[in-house]
Amino acid sequence: MLNTTFSRAKEASACVDSYKKMAKALGGIEKYGKDTPIPLSKVLDVCGLNDALWALKIVIEPAGREIRLLACDYAEHVLHLFEDKYPKDTRPRQAIEVSRKYANGEATGAKLTDAGDAAWAAAWAAAWASARAARAAAWAAAGASARAARAARDAAWDAAGAAARDAARDARAAAWAAWAAGGAARDAAGAAEREWQAQRLIKLLEAI
Repeated sequence: MLNTTFSRAKEASACVDSYKKMAKALGGIEKYGKDTPIPLSKVLDVCGLNDALWALKIVIEPAGREIRLLACDYAEHVLHLFEDKYPKDTRPRQAIEVSRKYANGEATGAKLTDAGDAAWAAAWAAAWASARAARAAAWAAAGASARAARAARDAAWDAAGAAARDAARDARAAAWAAWAAGGAARDAAGAAEREWQAQRLIKLLEAI
């Protein structure tokens, strides 16, 4: 199980509403303890998928490999949207492949490290963009946590540099193309995608 703490959340400028919601669920910060581990499964239950994914960047345990592979899974799950529209553009797929190799210690060196960072940013961008396909009402209710999620994605995007921005832009454009399809089918697909993402996160948490 991966865990975080109130201290880490505060240092990382967590969403105030979500921070308070978690504190209430755990009986108050003073009673629970600002440095007492909080399972991410609890964050998922109380605050939802957006906050649980955001909290991956402030976990206590060393889980960079597993988190990077989760991001690759998220990106690959919506990759067909991009490839249906741009069948000759293999950059997102290649970025995901390199990122997996990098996570598993099969890609080394500065250039491959940069490629891994690019894929990391692209994967998160794809994950968040596909998550936006959920119902608009749900996004309105989760406005604050959604803003925190976008901020985390943008931070990774900016940190990874120009190559990451290109790959992330492609992945995000593909997910937005699905969003533009509109209607009930879009809502159903978005809800299904978010449920799939949640289940993949739960599997990750159970495996560590």
